[in-house]
Parts: sequence; structure tokens; C-alpha cells
Amino acid sequence: MTACGLDFGTSNTTLGLHGAGEPRLAALEGAADTLPSAIFFPRQGEPLVGRAAMAAYVEGQQGRLMRSLKSVLGTSLIDETTPVGRQRLGFKAVIGTFLAEVKARGEAAAGSELRQVVLGRPVHFVDGDAAGDARAQVVLGSIARDIGFAELSFQFEPIAASLDYERRVIGEELALIADIGGGTSDFSIVRIARSHAGRADRASDILANEGVRVGGTDFDRQLSLAMVMPALGHGSPLKRKGLSMPVGIYQDLATWSSINRLYDGRTARTIRELEREAARPDLVARLARAVEDERGHGLALDVEAAKIRVAEAGETVLDLAVLEAGLSVGIAHADLVRHTGLLAERIAGRIASCLATAGLAAGDIDALFLTGGSTRLSHVRAAIGACVPTARVIEGDTFGSVGTGLAIEAGRRYG
Repeated sequence: MTACGLDFGTSNTTLGLHGAGEPRLAALEGAADTLPSAIFFPRQGEPLVGRAAMAAYVEGQQGRLMRSLKSVLGTSLIDETTPVGRQRLGFKAVIGTFLAEVKARGEAAAGSELRQVVLGRPVHFVDGDAAGDARAQVVLGSIARDIGFAELSFQFEPIAASLDYERRVIGEELALIADIGGGTSDFSIVRIARSHAGRADRASDILANEGVRVGGTDFDRQLSLAMVMPALGHGSPLKRKGLSMPVGIYQDLATWSSINRLYDGRTARTIRELEREAARPDLVARLARAVEDERGHGLALDVEAAKIRVAEAGETVLDLAVLEAGLSVGIAHADLVRHTGLLAERIAGRIASCLATAGLAAGDIDALFLTGGSTRLSHVRAAIGACVPTARVIEGDTFGSVGTGLAIEAGRRYG
């Protein structure tokens, strides 16, 4: 039997194994040790997960794509059902189906049954709601038990990342661990030393934890609302003086967890009525096509990909020909910073609280350890780094540090 660590992320999921020797990440999709947190329910056949799920959707297969599944934990949606073909499934069942497949693939990689797991969790599933935060953990734990984990426990994701980093350290240092993921941003200040790694109780080494429910999908949402949705009529006037297109439809279309709400038939009829009342019906017609053809997830994927290209190359052109021939939107790095800069500031704003809780000054931090996909955004990195300007910046495994650290923790707790 092998203990494992499960990092169920908003954007990507990893599973770390701890058997004999060093911890390792299981291959979850071909040779890849990361699995996009996506599931596709085709009209016929079994559900698909990960890259296969997104490919099926992009290729035009009939069915239902769901992504950013983790974001419903801690919200009222977790107790609701959603249409999947001719039936309705609860969100708990959807998450369970996805995680059961992750577990099965992990068992195939381990060559043994996985019965013990340390589950990663953000410092806060939800902000400012301790009861909601506790409920989210209970729900995730119940789903894990339902899919066959007999023993389970939890660890904060940045603490897990610190265990991965600790394997590199020679002496002792104070490290600020920054895990900026798809749905949340989490920070821990940890006393790191390889000589401490075998201790049964590391509580005295964990000086502070902080987090905020802001992550990569929020950057996607803001970029979409500012740069893409205006081409679909967002902010455009109606014929009646003083009225504009209602913002709720655009907000749902730009938010992964809300896109499916638009595919109920009623929304499409409402948009066609708004098209007749719009001062720019040509723009609203594009919105209607996006909803009627169920293109929302494709748009979200395209915006995310454009964000990544801008982060890497400084600019890009987002092709929207799927809505109208020849339609595209140019996006520069300055646009990304302008429309998501406040999010970067919100993320960095939690560091001051983390330092205060630990009773430390910024100059006391020896190392800043970065992990999570959103640390690739230069303005996010700059905002975080400015809070601890004298710290050495250490690059973690962008998507794998948490899963590896959870495997280390699983070995300590269950090995």
C-alpha cells in the first residue's frame, strides 16, 4: 500500500506518491504529471478528464465541459445540481467522478491501491467566512472517502510546497512560500532546515499562514471583461437613453464556474430580445452566437491562452473568428497589467498580514519560494517581491511543488 498526496487544484491537479525512496509525482495523462482540472461528459460514452476533456470540447463533440471544479467548494453551488445530458448531477458527484479517475490513474502508476491521502487545501477556501471554509474542507473530505480513501488528512498547500523546497536547503532559513494558483493565493512563513525534516511535529516551524481567494482564473475573468466582452456588446448602450447592456450575462460568460448557467435556453432568448433593443445590435449578435453555440468555454480557454502568450511574449492577437469572420482582439502586456493590476496588489497585500502574524519584518525573510502557475505573471511576481525585497527568489516546480510536498507529508504521517 502506498500513501499519496493529492493536490486538487482549480486549474491543474497532481498526485504525489510516497513509497520506497524519494517522493514522486504520478503520471496522470500520458507522460504528464499534471492533469487539467476539467471533465467532459459526452452525449454518449464515459466522461473524459484533463486534456482529453478539453480537446473533445474544442473539436466540437456534443456534450458538457466543466472546469475549475474546485471553485465551487465553499459556495452554495456545491449543494446544487447541474444538467449533464438528459440528467442532472450534483457538483459533489462531478468532483467525485474527476477525483476517482485521478485516484485510479495514481494507483496504476503506483502499482498498488491508494488508501491513505494527505489532501492539499488553500489557507482559505473562502475569504472572511470561517464556517464556509470549514464546510468546504468537510465536503472535500467526504468526497475523498466516497471514492475509496480510508485514511485522510489535510495540509495547507504552501506548507506542502515548503517541504519540497526544504530538500534543497543546506542550513537554516526563514522562507516565505508563495503559492499563486488558479483559484487562490496562499502564503506561509516557515523555518526551513533539512535537519528539521524528520521531526514528527513541525508546528513550531510554521510561523504564519495567509491567503486570499484570488488566482489565475480571476486574471482571466478581468482580461476577458476588459478586452473581449466589449466586442460582444459589454458596456454598449441600449436605444433607451441612459441604459446599457446588463453586465450579469458578460460576468457569467467570463467566469468558468458560471458559463453553464447561460446554456438554459432562456438566456439565449433574453439576449435576442436585448439585440432588438441595442444601439449596437451587431455586437450583441456576437454575444447571442456565443451563447447559442455554447462557445463560452472555448472563449475562456482562448483568453487563458492569450494571457499566457502575453506573459511570455509581451503581446498577442486573440482570434475570435469563431464568432465572426475576421474578428480579433490585440492584447499587449500593458493591457494585462492595467486590467489585472489590482488583483496583483490584493495578492501581495496579504504578505504584510503574514509578516505581522509571524512577528517579523520584511528584511527577516531569507528566501521567497514561488510556485503556482500565476507566478509566471511578471507583475504578480514584482508585487510579491517588493514586499520582501532582500529575500532570494527561488523558483519551485510551477505545478508540482505542492503535490510533491503532500507526498512527503503523506510519508511522514502514514509511512
